[in-house]
Amino acid sequence: MQHFSCELRDGTVLEFKSFGPTNNEGPTLVLLHEGIGCIDLWKDFPQRLSQASGLRTICYSRAGYGRSSGVSWPRPLTYMHNEALVVLPEVLEKLEIKDAILFGHSDGASISLIHAGGCPDSVVRAMILEAPHVIIEELTLSSIADLARRYEHEDLRSRLERYHGGNVDCAFHGFVDTWLVPGHAEDWNILDFVAQTQIPTLILQGADDQFGTTKQLDLIKEAMPGPVDTVVIPQCGHHPHFESQQLVLERSKRFIEEFLLRDSSRYS
Repeated sequence: MQHFSCELRDGTVLEFKSFGPTNNEGPTLVLLHEGIGCIDLWKDFPQRLSQASGLRTICYSRAGYGRSSGVSWPRPLTYMHNEALVVLPEVLEKLEIKDAILFGHSDGASISLIHAGGCPDSVVRAMILEAPHVIIEELTLSSIADLARRYEHEDLRSRLERYHGGNVDCAFHGFVDTWLVPGHAEDWNILDFVAQTQIPTLILQGADDQFGTTKQLDLIKEAMPGPVDTVVIPQCGHHPHFESQQLVLERSKRFIEEFLLRDSSRYS
């Protein structure tokens, strides 16, 4: 495992971890975390995914999270668009990644979809998505409101502070406050980007996800012109890579192997 940082053109410094092979043969898995996540909140999953796939696997904390640079909050409703269309392309360029497979969870999955649909010259060749959001549901808002209550009155802040340090309020409020602004949820929809997404995509969704229903999958399958496979995992909530880790690893490995077989001439 390598732990390093990278400075972007605007002076933002992001923290990274890299697992597995150090060469650039074959695609690189790039993990994009959830709305209040960071590299350490993935825990051992990136390493296990790298071992299962045999691929170099990189994760990073977006600005405002973990030990990356902070940001001001509340954030604009377009914060995921900026991550997808501006920051992620620069990250891939800075790390000299020529072929990538994105593994995005929650916000990270939505960022992946915006990137795939909005960057036609991207080096991203395929995606694995957990709990993506393409619209905001009432269930999502009620669960976010519950997070706000727990942050204020229970131990959620102290638990998150272990991972985000001085960024803890930025990480939490930059996510939660954005969605609790009246009218924001009704205005947010990324189906236009989904409709431009051509690359192979695997979607994993917990049947008991408290932040979104399988309506999200139905909307994606209806809108996406590229090949998409969906898996609804029974007795699983918002974090399949923890709650059903072995299944996620097996399905991800199978998807990657099928993708590599399809693109065998590129990686031979």
